Parts: sequence; C-alpha cells; structure tokens
Amino acid sequence: MALIELKDIVKKYEDGGEPTIALNKVSLCIDKGEFVAIMGPSGSGKSTLLHVLGFLDLPTSGEYKFNGKYLSDYSKEEVAKVRNKEMGFIFQAFNLLPRTSVLENVKLPLLYSDIDESQWDKLATEAINSVGLGHRINHDSSQLSGGEKQRVAIARALILNPQVIFADEPTGNLDSKSGQIVMEIIRKLNEELGHTVVLVTHETYTAEHAQRIIRVKDGKIEADFKVEHRRHFDDFKK
Repeated sequence: MALIELKDIVKKYEDGGEPTIALNKVSLCIDKGEFVAIMGPSGSGKSTLLHVLGFLDLPTSGEYKFNGKYLSDYSKEEVAKVRNKEMGFIFQAFNLLPRTSVLENVKLPLLYSDIDESQWDKLATEAINSVGLGHRINHDSSQLSGGEKQRVAIARALILNPQVIFADEPTGNLDSKSGQIVMEIIRKLNEELGHTVVLVTHETYTAEHAQRIIRVKDGKIEADFKVEHRRHFDDFKK
C-alpha cells in the first residue's frame, strides 16, 4: 500500500528575478515499509524533494497524498501533528543542542506530543539504548563523536515511533566506519521494525543499502530502479 504518492509536483523559488524551478513535475509512489534512496548531484533537487515529502516545505503545484490523504486537505495544525508524530528526521548536521544531555536531546519531540510527561524518560531511554548509547545518556552532546551524535539523532527520530524516517545525507559528516554503523542502524529500522525509510545521499555505497534508488537531475526523476545487490555491513568488514 502506498504511503506517499506524488503527482506532477512542482517547486519554484522566487528570488526577485527569474524563478528557480527546483522540482519539475515529479511523480512517484513509495510503499509502506520500503527503503528508498534519492540520489543526485548538488543542486539536482533531491533535498528539496525530501523537504516536500517531509512536510518541511510546500509544493508550488501538483498533488501530494500521504497515507491516503491529500496534503491540500490537511489543516496547518494537522500538518504539524503529522510531521511530529508520523515522520522522523535525521540530518547531516545532527541538529542537537550542544550543552544539553543525550537524554534531553532525545526527549525534544515529546514536548509537542500528547504523551504524559511521566513517560518521557522511559521512552527516551529505550530509544537511546536501541542505538547502543545507554552509557552516554547523561553526557552533553558536545562531548560525543560525530558517529555518536548521529546515533542520538536517530534515537530522537525514533522516539514517537514514526511511520517514515527521512534521512538527509546522514553519513555526510562521518568517517567511513561511523557511516557504516549509522547505515546499519537505519537499515535495521526498516527491516526489523518496519519503518519506511527515505534516504537522500550523493554516495553510491550509502544508497546501495536501500531496496530502490531514485536518481534526480535538474529537478526531474531520470531513473527509478530496484537495487539488485544491496550492501551489507559485513561487506565493509571484509
């Protein structure tokens, strides 16, 4: 069943002169439980596409249906609620509060939820343990390595058990070993926990963890294909 359906999505940016067309009539479907990588060179529109998919930016025209409901039918309050509860985000820059503990960083999405505050520490601790950082739970995020920071960001994205996880260049600031560990965690979220994953990357070896690759160029989809030989963590260790 399709979780995400786009039809003829256009995104234009007006900067006082000629409008910049970042997305040009993009149409695609992503099923529940899929792991999809979006690839393309700098300026291709791949990050803009992820922002539209994640309700972080609105399309200029076209139709977007999420979980069977058109984006145009959501109120502003509903958009915010879906983005917080049904979508988790992992960014290249981590977006953690530097002088704040791992526990407090992971709890942040709960501030905008209807979950009773008495449950927050328990939920955050479970999420932190799931990415192997229980021993760092009371450390400030500024004390962590890049790979550990990204694992905290993953725990934060997981805390409300979203349907879909959007990852924008999640290994871009990491060394190869840390990047592989992060990708293995993301892959397990898909394969073992059933989260839909949409990953933006310019790295082929990162994209090959996915089941499907969508290539974007000049705001258009130029290729959409299944990955025949998916990369495994064991490949890195050999």
